[in-house]
Amino acid sequence: MALEMTDEEAAVTMVHGKVKWFDSVKGFGFILSDEGGSDILLHANVLRNFGQSSVADGALISVSVQMTPRGVQAVEVHRIEPPPGAAFPLGEESGEATSDEISSRPLEAARVKWFDKGKGFGFANVFGRPEDVFIHIEVLRLSGFADLSPGEAVCLRIIEGKRGRMAVQVVSWEAATREPIEVTA
Repeated sequence: MALEMTDEEAAVTMVHGKVKWFDSVKGFGFILSDEGGSDILLHANVLRNFGQSSVADGALISVSVQMTPRGVQAVEVHRIEPPPGAAFPLGEESGEATSDEISSRPLEAARVKWFDKGKGFGFANVFGRPEDVFIHIEVLRLSGFADLSPGEAVCLRIIEGKRGRMAVQVVSWEAATREPIEVTA
């Protein structure tokens, strides 16, 4: 039995909100809209189309949504930002930085070597450089991710720490190569 969509159900609208929770093993999670209303389903495939395999709880998110017979679902992710008020750790000797201070650093293209969520860290290789870049799970979470997969292409903002290069922000490859979204009033 096929379900037919009404014009109202087929309409796509933009919604801003925050991630309530996302489980990459289950392949879905939910978004709370800034305007309230019912939870919005975020499927892993929609997130993958944005270039991420996970997203952190509390991350700010802008999505296109559509009403379906099963409720409101995200159909496209436009933007993911770290949870509000997050201060990014800059290593033992450097303290913390705001997201504006972090975003002034250049993005470096990299590929995830490995990441172990249980251990809370992993490493990536920056293209054209021999040394590994350390990625801490807290930096990953503050960047809006919950996990990384080996071989995943990302862009990193990096500092020189006491023990070598370390990421202070992770950005999905697709998000880094997109044009910035302009918000108009």
